[in-house]
Amino acid sequence: MGTEMRVFGAINGLPVHEVTLRNGAGAIAKVLSWGAVLRDLVVPRPGGDPQRVVLGLNSLEDYTAHSPHFGAIAGRYANRIAHGRFTLDGLTHQLPLNQEGKHSLHGGGNGFGKLPWVLLQADATSCTLGIVSPDGEAGYPGALNVNCRYALTKNSALRVELWAFTDKPTILNLCHHSYFNLDGGTDILDHTLAVRANVMTPVDADLIPDGSLAPVSGTPFDFRKPRAIRLVGPDGKRFWYDHNFVLRRERRESDVSGIEIAHAATLSSARSGISMEVWTSEPCLQVYDGFKVNTPVMGLDGARYGANAGICLEPQHAPDSPNLPHLPSTVLRPGDLYRQVTEYRF
Repeated sequence: MGTEMRVFGAINGLPVHEVTLRNGAGAIAKVLSWGAVLRDLVVPRPGGDPQRVVLGLNSLEDYTAHSPHFGAIAGRYANRIAHGRFTLDGLTHQLPLNQEGKHSLHGGGNGFGKLPWVLLQADATSCTLGIVSPDGEAGYPGALNVNCRYALTKNSALRVELWAFTDKPTILNLCHHSYFNLDGGTDILDHTLAVRANVMTPVDADLIPDGSLAPVSGTPFDFRKPRAIRLVGPDGKRFWYDHNFVLRRERRESDVSGIEIAHAATLSSARSGISMEVWTSEPCLQVYDGFKVNTPVMGLDGARYGANAGICLEPQHAPDSPNLPHLPSTVLRPGDLYRQVTEYRF
């Protein structure tokens, strides 16, 4: 089976390609060279029928105008940096303030999820994309070389590998940002979710961590045992999620690439019978239930994406880590290699 590829659109006169990956067992993934976006992912249900499990859009123009990072690789720094400032080796750096003019989010408004990548390799089951971010882009130090590889395994897992190196000390926090919906329903509130985390990072009204770690026990953040995402408080209002969980990492495997990955979460739909495990090398998982989604254009197969149409399970480091030195470091130095491996196993 050869490489399956088409031109999906163009940015500034340069073509954006879509590569279709197939594993021979019914799984299909479609990847764009804009934002390193996973545009579509179809896996077989237990009975063999195909089931789309991510949200996607129909044209490049829809992505550039309306996508809330559907399927993209977020960076240079996924999630939030308070006031868009951090200090590294005594030098303070200022980033764009694209979150209500107060904070920096997903690289500052024109990050990796909104830029063209170069398609470096493609075959029937995998593709590799690359992007070079020059020194000083969006205020970040260091010229950064980043690669992303998507692969469909024989058992229909989607594997996401990220690696990068820099010529100056910098910070780096990448994540894959698909919105998952395992049954094609209008929302994911009746999906069940389990997260292997005993603690989470409390945040203020701007979703900036206060630096503490809070036990999930007895709180709406307790997903240690599988339960429905839908949760209504005593006031009758539904609880929403856009929060970071610190993973226990007690169920671990040595990955074929030599990096250790751990079971982070399991998402399931009784309606479709599909269950998805997230395994990752990252220390944290951001859970965003998509409560802000309100896409004015049609999605795949004419779907309308409103509030909670999909849930993001984003392996990464904790938000604002550069300003919280007691949390795992996101500093990348010359000579070091950034690596991340995440598998979404169906």
